[in-house]
Amino acid sequence: MTLLSALEGKEYIIKEVNTRDRELDTFLFSLGCYEGEPITVVSRLKGGCVVSIKDGRYTIDNQLAESIAVG
Repeated sequence: MTLLSALEGKEYIIKEVNTRDRELDTFLFSLGCYEGEPITVVSRLKGGCVVSIKDGRYTIDNQLAESIAVG
């Protein structure tokens, strides 16, 4: 399952981040978005969603949410 289909308010564990972009992978890693870390969809927006990673909240678009596998 990807983050795009994750339920709001439920905590998931990141299984894989597959962006095919080294700079984006590095940026996500700096936010704490990497395998084994918990992530929660806080709310859905048109074209994206707000996620909670560690102590921060971030807005990501649907394309990026599709590249983050959770379980």
